[in-house]
Amino acid sequence: MVKIGNIELPDFPLLLAPMEDVSDPPFRALCKENGADVVYTEFISSEGLIRDAAKSVMKLDIYEKERPVGIQIFGANLDSMLKTVEIVEKSNPDIIDINFGCPVKKVVSKGAGAGILKDIDLMVKLTKEMVKHTNLPITVKTRLGWDHDSIRIVEVAERLQDVGCKAISIHGRTRAQMYKGEADWKPIAEVKNNPRMHIPVFGNGDVTSPEKAMEMRDVYGLDGCMIGRASIGYPWFFNEIKHYFKTGEYLAKPTIAERVEMARRHLQMSIDWKGPILGVYETRRHYTNYFKGIPHFKEHRMKMVTSDDAKDVFAAFDEVERKFGNATIPEIG
Repeated sequence: MVKIGNIELPDFPLLLAPMEDVSDPPFRALCKENGADVVYTEFISSEGLIRDAAKSVMKLDIYEKERPVGIQIFGANLDSMLKTVEIVEKSNPDIIDINFGCPVKKVVSKGAGAGILKDIDLMVKLTKEMVKHTNLPITVKTRLGWDHDSIRIVEVAERLQDVGCKAISIHGRTRAQMYKGEADWKPIAEVKNNPRMHIPVFGNGDVTSPEKAMEMRDVYGLDGCMIGRASIGYPWFFNEIKHYFKTGEYLAKPTIAERVEMARRHLQMSIDWKGPILGVYETRRHYTNYFKGIPHFKEHRMKMVTSDDAKDVFAAFDEVERKFGNATIPEIG
């Protein structure tokens, strides 16, 4: 059993990564249904929250069916981060996660996200003060370091643990790498194998198959894995990993009809939560993966990602279902 504070999780839990414009309540609910053990919100700007910015505040929406759920925040100003903790607590999450890993320039340029990897002392201070400011477990998501020459993740993880961090998720790339190249899990294993570490150490980056998840567990010895891009438009991925762990066999891939139904539900849930305009627009990024592998699919995908009216998108789903029936992707690929 793995524990984040007092939260008990199964052996080698699977975590849905916080992803901007992806990890919203509709998608989190679908991933939870399909095997995710912990889900995280999109990252939320501390400065946006304390200024009551509508987009930031909306990201605080969490629901009972998601639990355990973590709200992830980012920032580099101590006062703002502490005020944010107070705001976040009112949403009653199970976990507050600090983003010390986002590599995007607009975040990094403010010294937040992965930008704070240039100032480890500030990183530790922010974590320490936030731990003191709440009874909720504080966790951290970060990267190996700013660049290849500044990887100190073993020391960083130990210091974060020592000031009260309850778990750490580490993406196996530096900020300089962004999302290029391969994730390096060896330094994450070094963190886990540090005899002074006793909090859960979760790996992130390039978990693209059940075999990769098993490698992270059995070869690198990590406590769990955080899954990001592989789940976009494919919430079934969590259950596929669990089935593989349990049986050593692959779970049958969803049929076209099942994919259509999931995409339908996803779109409707998004519309219900965000309204007809944003709901349609922000679900588009999922359609490529929902229907990945179907030959000659461009025409259908274009309808899905260019239609502004939900009725047209639903009609495109119906057309795909009629055309491909109950076939599975491998059978028609």
